[in-house]
Amino acid sequence: MSSFMHMMVDNYNEVLDAKKDPLVDSWLFMKSPLPVVSILILYLYFVLYLGPKLMKNRKPFDLKNSLIAYNAYQVVFSLWLCSNVMIFKEGIMYNIVSSCSTSESFPYKLQVSTAAWWYFFSKIVELLDTVFFVLRKKQSQVTFLHVYHHSIMTFFSWCYLKLLPAEQMIFIGFLNTSVHIVMYSYYLIAALGPQYQKYLWWKKYMTWIQLGQFCIMLAYLSALVIMDCKLPKALTFFFVGNVAIFLYLFSDFYRKAYKKKPKLIENGTHSDPKNITTTLKEKDGLKTN
Repeated sequence: MSSFMHMMVDNYNEVLDAKKDPLVDSWLFMKSPLPVVSILILYLYFVLYLGPKLMKNRKPFDLKNSLIAYNAYQVVFSLWLCSNVMIFKEGIMYNIVSSCSTSESFPYKLQVSTAAWWYFFSKIVELLDTVFFVLRKKQSQVTFLHVYHHSIMTFFSWCYLKLLPAEQMIFIGFLNTSVHIVMYSYYLIAALGPQYQKYLWWKKYMTWIQLGQFCIMLAYLSALVIMDCKLPKALTFFFVGNVAIFLYLFSDFYRKAYKKKPKLIENGTHSDPKNITTTLKEKDGLKTN
């Protein structure tokens, strides 16, 4: 137990003593954790309490055009962000995966840090996902998985950019942004209207893609630890833990959404059709409040 506590203290001090880039501190929201923490507190307050309270006796907002514009923006932005990594010279994607260099020796430190800030900024923008749920009175979709994922990714992205603006985590950001291209493309098609539902047959495969990215992330982070990369391991261990949580939560969501079947017969008699309909609606996240 004492050795574990000693390791935790050493890693904590290692994070605090990590060399910080003064340029990063000059960027929006990066000087202090206060702005991002304030944003997350306001986000949680609105989506968990204030928003549902304000919408309780109101009709849901018709946000079709806003959702189309928002999801189209997310697709274009994600494509642009991925391209920022791919255009680096000398096989940067290979170096990101296979090397274990530090930020001091990395030749593309400024480009990577800049891309990391835009990635962090995208996490702030993605908080609107939940706000739209609330304004459309889809509170059943404001799940623990959804809120936890958005909150922790926003704060964690800030921490890595602030404390470790190096190349090791760019691979994870690149992987996650690539998945978002697929995800927001799905949401964009869905926002176009019911006539496009026939093109959304691949809904459950989108969850497969998300689960796949978490498995790849765990393998990559494990490799960083095994290779004894010279970076604060506290952040890596923290992210390993959260990726494992994401993997469990998304697996649980997939099991509940696609594996469980409503029981049509109970005790030798047919179940109430109304209950069957409710179960199916809950499965697809369509149950009304």
